[in-house]
Amino acid sequence: MTIVRALARPMLASSFIFAGLDRLRHADATAAQLSAVLRPISSALPIEASEKTLARALAGAQVGAGVLLAAGKFSRPAAVVLALTAGLNTVVEYRNANTDTKENRSHRRNQLTKNIGLIGGALLASVDTAGRPGLAWRTEKLLASGKKTAKTQFKNADKQVRALAHDVTGQ
Repeated sequence: MTIVRALARPMLASSFIFAGLDRLRHADATAAQLSAVLRPISSALPIEASEKTLARALAGAQVGAGVLLAAGKFSRPAAVVLALTAGLNTVVEYRNANTDTKENRSHRRNQLTKNIGLIGGALLASVDTAGRPGLAWRTEKLLASGKKTAKTQFKNADKQVRALAHDVTGQ
């Protein structure tokens, strides 16, 4: 791991971890804030789960994914989880923000741009292969190698068939 990744991942993850811990500590307020999203999810689940429980699960997922990203373990899936939770929180915060005064509108805009930046960072982390080729590249190279091998095998088989035909007709 490069020094940039070793520093950047924990730095990016820290914001998500602290936000998730804050949401865990204030689960009632989180459930109230996210109720428009959590209510339909709660009713759709096959098990009984309150909005507060779902808010805690969302916050716990954010903390867990942040810790995984900071540690560099399963960092790509963890970054996807962080981007999704941050996107959800951004939409809800933006819709519920107080816009009565000019200062409140400015704060809302600043929070939105900060959250969009965090989502962007999480999305970049979700596609970071840490210098190793990604699955798509590996698959493409494997297919190209297979095509090349098959083409070579067909050429060799064709040569052998022609040589055999020449031997049969030449006798």
